Amino acid sequence: MKSQIHFSLSEKEIPTHWYNLLADFPEPLPPPLHPGTKQPIPPEALLAIFPENLVKQEMSSERWVEIPEPVREIYTLWRPSPLIRAVRLEKALQTPAHIYYKYEGVSPAGSHKPNTAVAQAYYNKVAGTRRLATETGAGQWGASLAFACGQFGLECNIYMVKVSYDHKPYRRMLMHTWGATVHPSPSNQTEYGRKLLAEDPHCPGSLGIAISEAIEDTIKHPNTKYSLGSVLNHVCLHQTVIGQEAIKQMELAGEEPDSIIACCGGGSNFAGLAFPFIHKKITAKKKYRIVGVEPSACPTLTKGELRYDFGDTAETTPLLMMYTLGHKFMPPPIHAGGLRYHGMSPMVSHALKLGLIEAEAYHQTKIFEAAVQFARTEGIVPAPESAHAIAAVVEEAKRAREAGKKRVILFNLSGHGLLDLSAYETYLSGKLLDA
Repeated sequence: MKSQIHFSLSEKEIPTHWYNLLADFPEPLPPPLHPGTKQPIPPEALLAIFPENLVKQEMSSERWVEIPEPVREIYTLWRPSPLIRAVRLEKALQTPAHIYYKYEGVSPAGSHKPNTAVAQAYYNKVAGTRRLATETGAGQWGASLAFACGQFGLECNIYMVKVSYDHKPYRRMLMHTWGATVHPSPSNQTEYGRKLLAEDPHCPGSLGIAISEAIEDTIKHPNTKYSLGSVLNHVCLHQTVIGQEAIKQMELAGEEPDSIIACCGGGSNFAGLAFPFIHKKITAKKKYRIVGVEPSACPTLTKGELRYDFGDTAETTPLLMMYTLGHKFMPPPIHAGGLRYHGMSPMVSHALKLGLIEAEAYHQTKIFEAAVQFARTEGIVPAPESAHAIAAVVEEAKRAREAGKKRVILFNLSGHGLLDLSAYETYLSGKLLDA
């Protein structure tokens, strides 16, 4: 048997529609609430920060949403992404399990994030937006939006969580290369940022803070809209090209997964892989085990409360029904910057509440151990975020070995770690600590 087996689709097989899980939930998703009135927020209230076409997508329960041709055309730069069987990892683990991964690190930005960045830039361009403001944690989202804005001639202004701004300079340089402006958050560009810096000049920042700054920036600048890389319904929607392709590729492999695994920060890459399989779980009664994996230092799904909460620290967003650690929660500065978010996508949260998915959490020393093993067997250095999924896969494969049962495991390798090598150096030198 080959040491690695690829299952590829043609460009013609890039999905023509995104899949909307809202159409199939057995119980409706609780609506976002206005923070003042505590009543369901009307669509027009969101027009201050989002274009009307994306607001309609956010509120839609249409099962299949057509992908515009200009978006599919840019998708061809890297889609369909490969599905790969990790034969060498299987051998190293001495497991009867078959392990497959959907590799999203082949995109220009090196992660799954351009799947929605390109879509959001397109819809904003069509709506007449000239400038987008956003936040980014590890920099994957910021780089992706910078790339997408370049494709459609939009200005891009990014607030990057300060600890990642300092730890991941090459991702920041990538954003600059694609024409974006990048600020360490909290920054001196906004009133909220200046307030936080006055209270704590060494504040490491968080996604919640960066979101607050990006929203303030949006409201104060003309022809500007806000763009979010995770959490919201339309973001999860755009990512479902991943799972749709994976279903076709697993059919090419002649197998069906028992377990489907992805890391969870705000929920977008997890949704991208998992939601099309949840569709089959609901409509075809499939018995998949679907697992979202998060850091023990920011255990939203495993230790958070399911309740209405703000999506940001400054309390400027609508209230969202989600698993949350509290919008004032300040995560430790772990290397998986993209998973340092206090809340979880309302759709992912709802899926957990309904028992459609499960959740696990791991410490960062454990995930880097799994990441290094994956790099040394499969050759790909994974992003620290994606390595959370790998840690869960390794444990699942070990259970299969102990039980002497074949399992088919599918996971989303949501990005490469070539711009995260300083984190690997910290681990390999024995200096990495659990938060």
